[in-house]
Amino acid sequence: MGGKTTGKSVLCFGFPLSIFFIVINEFCERFSYYGMKAVLTLYFSRFLHWDDNFATAIYHTFVALCYLTPILGAIIADSWLGKFKTILYLSIVYAIGQTVLSVGSISDLTDYNQDGSPDKVAVNIALSVIGLILIALGTGGIKPCVSAFGGDQFEDEQEKQRSTFFSLFYLSINAGSLLSTLITPIIRASQCGIHTKQECYPLAFGVPAILMAVALVVFVTGSKMYKKVKPQGNVILEVSKCVGFAIKNRFQHRSKEFPKREHWLDWASEKYDKQLIAQTKMVLRVLFLYIPLPMFWAVFDQQGSRWTLQATAMNGDFGFKIQPDQMQIVNPILIVIMVPVVDSLVYPLIKKCRLNFTPLKKMTVGMFLGSLAFVAAALVQVQIDKTYPVFPVSGQAQIKLINLGSVPATVQFQPQLQNVDIAPNEATGFMTFETSKLQSLHIISGNHNQTVPLSLLQRQRYTLPFKWFPSNIRFNWVQDNITSKPASGKSVVRFINNFPITINVTMGDMDFGLLDPLSVSDYSDVPKPDGTYIIKASIPPNNCQVVSKKFGYGGAYTISIDDCVENQLNIKYFEDMAPNTVHMAWQIPQYFLLTCAEVLFSVTGLEFSYSQAPSNMKSVLQAGWLLTVAIGNIIVLIVAGASAIKKQWAEYVLFAALLLVVCVIFAFMASFYTYIDPNEIEAQFSKKEKEEEKKDQDDNEKEADSRM
Repeated sequence: MGGKTTGKSVLCFGFPLSIFFIVINEFCERFSYYGMKAVLTLYFSRFLHWDDNFATAIYHTFVALCYLTPILGAIIADSWLGKFKTILYLSIVYAIGQTVLSVGSISDLTDYNQDGSPDKVAVNIALSVIGLILIALGTGGIKPCVSAFGGDQFEDEQEKQRSTFFSLFYLSINAGSLLSTLITPIIRASQCGIHTKQECYPLAFGVPAILMAVALVVFVTGSKMYKKVKPQGNVILEVSKCVGFAIKNRFQHRSKEFPKREHWLDWASEKYDKQLIAQTKMVLRVLFLYIPLPMFWAVFDQQGSRWTLQATAMNGDFGFKIQPDQMQIVNPILIVIMVPVVDSLVYPLIKKCRLNFTPLKKMTVGMFLGSLAFVAAALVQVQIDKTYPVFPVSGQAQIKLINLGSVPATVQFQPQLQNVDIAPNEATGFMTFETSKLQSLHIISGNHNQTVPLSLLQRQRYTLPFKWFPSNIRFNWVQDNITSKPASGKSVVRFINNFPITINVTMGDMDFGLLDPLSVSDYSDVPKPDGTYIIKASIPPNNCQVVSKKFGYGGAYTISIDDCVENQLNIKYFEDMAPNTVHMAWQIPQYFLLTCAEVLFSVTGLEFSYSQAPSNMKSVLQAGWLLTVAIGNIIVLIVAGASAIKKQWAEYVLFAALLLVVCVIFAFMASFYTYIDPNEIEAQFSKKEKEEEKKDQDDNEKEADSRM
């Protein structure tokens, strides 16, 4: 057994000064992790332009890795490097990973198309993936070490101070999580870039990288004060070897005449002592109950993926702008409020009602509430879907007509599909046609007519602005550059020049460039959807302007520049896509239900696990618990990947149903579980062992006496 290497024991308010370095380190590390994680899904979908399903898959792959690597970290710390060096070296890996991810999100690493738009290349994706792998190795590797390393700083008689330290430690985790989830989405939503201004992911990832570097510096600063426990062998490996030997031994002797064993683990008795076997039996009883648990984490961790993507299609106006990824802050806020309320009010009230609300019953109720949370998410999604525009699918295209002239028009879709009448300065909605059937359209306005031959691409939207002139009908055939709701959650605008001359159009700081008559600009994000902007048009010899409307969230608008009277610009708005109308506040009930589920399931689960395991086996259960989180995220990959469900609300219902089924299975398994007191069993085992030792000693003494 290794002893402690003691640093300078400096006390501050009765506490080792070294623990304050550890608490600050944990705050910075959790800020770094949760800040990066909060914006990760939107980074995949908006910057790397991965579709929602692939973005969700990569997000949950990353989270799964973060919960698989703690087992590796525990083995390295306990069997090789010790906690201090493991934290130090893996924190360096962690900081490098955050830096690589930040560099990989710089848009100016990309190539640029002729129109100046970025063309994402392999370097961005490669750096991002490398960065995430290093982060997963770092954050997961140090996870089982930091809190235990903090506990090592106290003497055996400092139990009260150690308990206070763990309270401070978990407070620092929640504080780091809460602040980073609030701050990094704001940074992400700011604009930066050299060639093009876009969401500022380099800074959103850069700030967590800086915090991780600060965490590393703080940790190293306290180095000489730490008490460092030398590696003492890894109990996880010992348990694994014991189980493996028992299985191997039983398999080898399956066809031979051997005395029956009371338990299959007793086949390990030829190599391992009885106490280790007895403790392993206790642990396996709890690990057996862990089998259904991953399904809860499959539901819980979708806060950062599916629920964040859901929020992008909602209205975040609370009087101030809430970013879609900021809604994740509801969970830590509710946790801080609900844990003391549940402990001091709810549980005592249940106890007064003489209800036997055991830990396993609490976990079962937590699973049920998790299922209800996804039912609530499905109901919200149904309301969002009602506001969604219809987009063209395979074999279809959509066309919007805008009559910018002063006389009415009729448009005939050929061959003989339908006729549409359009009043002056009005527009149709987007009309859907099968690309194989629509060949041309015929415009009749005033005393002129014009045929427009068509070659439509499937899944595309087109706009046809046209105008009657005394001599002819002029038009412009435009392929729209959006075929889905704006991924940014903001509204987008574009301009049509209804002047007979070329003009330059700006809106706030956005320059839409020179527009020829009837030409249409590309859509651009409105930076502040809840604000107004000065729209200017340079129309020689005047510069005309007008104050815009508020555009809201998630809408698309075409603005026609029509006239200028006494420097006052006349414009008309055409709504191409309705703005988001379902408010983000409707997500609060599902967050509330899931947080209630977390309090009942996660907090109780850890407490139950620790109470049912021997003192030297708690790390085994910690590894098993973290493994259930990893498997839960893998379940999301499997279900989301294998499912043919197209509607998001239906996928939510599927997860709710799966968790409900698992909840019933867990309740059935829990009904057969008998609670034990490991300390009492260990005491009995120790007493029995001492009696056997005394008996052996007495026998040896009697044998010695008989020889004399």
